[in-house]
Amino acid sequence: MAPLVSIIVPCFNRANYLEKCVKSVLAQTLSDLECLIVDDGSTDNTRQVAENLMSMDSRVKYFYKENGGVSSARNLGIEKAEGDWLQCLDSDDWIHEDKTRFQLSYSAGLEN
Repeated sequence: MAPLVSIIVPCFNRANYLEKCVKSVLAQTLSDLECLIVDDGSTDNTRQVAENLMSMDSRVKYFYKENGGVSSARNLGIEKAEGDWLQCLDSDDWIHEDKTRFQLSYSAGLEN
């Protein structure tokens, strides 16, 4: 069994990109992961997008904090993460479906 990977997505007023970002996480070939959305005080509909994503997949978790900047949002994600490995992903980015498995196979010495 692969180790759990926590993918931390800090988000500030990027609701329009968040769904594509999180769906790229959920589409990973390595499925032992959690996706932590850390809302850094957004004033757009980030919470609603996150709640919709959580209703679709239990691996998605949402945390809200007062605005403090991307570093403080990542730090909260690190505190809440349950994974053996951490990855940070900006909320307006998305990743290839095999990225996490590929990186972990080299970093952890795991076979395909």
